Amino acid sequence: MTSSSTFPQRLTKIDELARPDHHYLAAEDVCYFLGEYTARKGYAFSVTNNLILNFKKKMDRRGKPEWPYKAVAIQRAAAALRASLKDNARQKLTFVPIPPSKAKSDPLYDDRLVQMLRGIWPGQPIDIRELVIQPASSDAVHDREERPTPAELEARYVVDQALVAPPPQETIAVVDDVLTTGSHFVAVRNKLRQVFPTANIVGLFIARRVPEAVDLEDFDEI
Repeated sequence: MTSSSTFPQRLTKIDELARPDHHYLAAEDVCYFLGEYTARKGYAFSVTNNLILNFKKKMDRRGKPEWPYKAVAIQRAAAALRASLKDNARQKLTFVPIPPSKAKSDPLYDDRLVQMLRGIWPGQPIDIRELVIQPASSDAVHDREERPTPAELEARYVVDQALVAPPPQETIAVVDDVLTTGSHFVAVRNKLRQVFPTANIVGLFIARRVPEAVDLEDFDEI
């Protein structure tokens, strides 16, 4: 279990050491994250795991005893981003959430990212646009044995032409909860570049997935 008892309040940039953990990212991709999430370790492993697993609770859990934890996680993520971003970021950023796996017409559609973004500066003007959408539902990535490539995701995504004007702010922040392979970020980045070829596009994530640590006791010869 990790030792940190509070969720990070500062953004960290993906550097050349961390980039191989997210193999679809190119050297020129600029991405930032708050916490580090370890898959298959459960809620108690770290404060980041606890937040992410509650944040990603599926919509079919609505009404269950654990459902209120989702709202709390959304609020905590928004507060962490508010603490980590300069206040003038509102004037410099257009926030574009990565679309969920379910279409808006699907009862399991989850707008958690939009809720989080609206909660960063509640009551203040902020440019949030669902510029890239997925018109048809698909299985969630974590429910599949094979993760989709950026090209496969691009084929599913559509740019909402009704939202392309006015032009975005000087930087577009593509937002997601967890950076894993980087395929979703790359797919959305590519779709946005088709419309805004000169845009400065960065990635903004609540957490990045880190590889599981290897316990030396697993190796009898050491």
